[in-house]
Amino acid sequence: MQIDLSIFNPKARSLIGLDVSSSSVKMVELGSDNKGGYRVERYAIEVLPRDVISDGNVVNLEAAAESVRRTWKKLATATRHVAIALPTSHVITKKIIVAGGQREEELEVVVESEANQYIPFPLDEVNLDFQVIGPAPSSPDEIEVLIAASRKEKVEDRVAVAESAGLKPVILDVESYAVLSAFELIEKRLPDPGKGNIIALVDVGANVMNLTVLRNGQQIYAREQAFGGNQLTQDIARSLGISFEEAEAEKRRNNLPEQCETELVQPFREAMALEISRALQFFFTSTQFSRINHVVLAGGCAVIPRADEVVASRTQIDTIIANPFADMVLADRVRSKSLLADASSLMVACGLALRRFDT
Repeated sequence: MQIDLSIFNPKARSLIGLDVSSSSVKMVELGSDNKGGYRVERYAIEVLPRDVISDGNVVNLEAAAESVRRTWKKLATATRHVAIALPTSHVITKKIIVAGGQREEELEVVVESEANQYIPFPLDEVNLDFQVIGPAPSSPDEIEVLIAASRKEKVEDRVAVAESAGLKPVILDVESYAVLSAFELIEKRLPDPGKGNIIALVDVGANVMNLTVLRNGQQIYAREQAFGGNQLTQDIARSLGISFEEAEAEKRRNNLPEQCETELVQPFREAMALEISRALQFFFTSTQFSRINHVVLAGGCAVIPRADEVVASRTQIDTIIANPFADMVLADRVRSKSLLADASSLMVACGLALRRFDT
């Protein structure tokens, strides 16, 4: 099965950003507001049954495809073109320096030759793509090129989920790149968007917490820790005697009894703040940097009430909840209150939906 997908360059007239994580399926469709900005046309979230996706791998294709199909029906759109993303852990990326002035065909040969050195699999087992970043910092006669590669089976699994749901994948991205695309919209709204600011983007998902530290829009540090919201969901399900999926839905709706808030949510919030504080300490001790200007909380756990307050108190750093839609116009069908509650968990889907506007 040959997958004709480009990670970097394709453009689709109408496009859905499709994010299939370990806990849910998320879709976002964006349009233009005719003033150079964006409009949120529609979005939808569907809780994914447990163990359908594990460690980024598709374990149950039929169940994943069925959840994607239900999410698409909930979205109520005619658009079937989707941008999908691979987990960052499934993609090998490498920046290389090559001679400038080469034709596309020549560059492909050079990239394949270079890729052989960095990719621990035979090239016929991987999907390989590259993008010219620009002139090399060290020499005007050379260019910097970003190579991205993933095992074909990983790509084919993600494509199969979308196609089995009746959708057409036209763009393949990487989750970390999609998040950074959405983050650019947030960065503009920070209180002091001057040069030199160091921003910690903390994405707390179902099983994993990712810390990405950025300076002037460039990643300077990344760390992954095993911590996520599934533990809280399991505790809620056990406490209330309901299924994991029901507990996840109630947690997302912030519709829990007061006892759960006191006995489960509050300790989890404190534990999350402690994990974030520890991750930031690792950053300080392993780099030359000694300050963070802002913490931006993303992921499903960011919507837990008062999460930003507790993190700010623990770290003593200005903390906000990620909302890439803050400056966007909303279509009539999109409820602003619901979107505000869900925004932090839609970073990947939003970043993928933005690919519609690539030039």
